[in-house]
Amino acid sequence: MIKKFVQLFMFGLTLIGCKQQESLNKKLETNNDMEKQSIHQFVVKDIEGNDFNFEKLSGKKIMVVNTASKCGLTPQYKQLEEVFNHYKSDNLIIIGFPANNFMSQEPGTNDEIATFCERNYGVTFPMMSKISVKGDDMHEVYQFLTQKAKNGVADSEVEWNFQKYLLNEKGELEMIISPRTLPNDEKVLNWIEGK
Repeated sequence: MIKKFVQLFMFGLTLIGCKQQESLNKKLETNNDMEKQSIHQFVVKDIEGNDFNFEKLSGKKIMVVNTASKCGLTPQYKQLEEVFNHYKSDNLIIIGFPANNFMSQEPGTNDEIATFCERNYGVTFPMMSKISVKGDDMHEVYQFLTQKAKNGVADSEVEWNFQKYLLNEKGELEMIISPRTLPNDEKVLNWIEGK
């Protein structure tokens, strides 16, 4: 009698264990199959205050970069502009988001930033209005870029000015590039060229 009870008890535990494992596997499958979200869902303000709809970038590779005018990495504007001019006809667009999150290195107004970029680096790629890329007031585009729950790919943190987020033609996040890695680095160019 006790032997039968132990066997039934063990059988019950096995069934419960199987059901729990089944449930866990379903959760993992759901996480692994997490649908990638698209940056195309956002409409933001450009540096002149006009609406800029990311949906119109469908079919283009996108590099999103947080910029600053008074940073040791500010000369990257030059490489960003060169890469943009070289690849814009190959469906690449670079989007700059000025941000003052790191040691107050972007203190200017939108007008001052636009003048600085044009005068010093001849920037022609689209620049957006100044935003915050971290903290409690993080802009929704950067919430998307830095949170796996929103982008379906990876969690990250903006380390410094000129961090680059690379998105494919569907607006899905593919790569995160360190601020110190130049825009014309081989890794970035290979991504643009699909190598």
